[in-house]
Amino acid sequence: MALPSDAKKQIIEFCESKAKSKSKFYFNDFTKIFPDAKAREVKKVLTELVNEEIMIFWSSGSTTMYGLKGAGKQTAAEHEA
Repeated sequence: MALPSDAKKQIIEFCESKAKSKSKFYFNDFTKIFPDAKAREVKKVLTELVNEEIMIFWSSGSTTMYGLKGAGKQTAAEHEA
């Protein structure tokens, strides 16, 4: 099954709805939004959102997570480099 045409919007709304408690999400959190879609399709949409600078990758060193750009405690540090 292909992802719905508004998949990006659904991902952004999911992140915003959890914003009070979480700012970073595991890849599997997003596959749960689209249980009938292939993981590769979900990954493609997330990569597009990162390329469009709507979302960012965040890495702890061992785990890569996704978050909305500008959300969360690390936001100030993201602009130092």
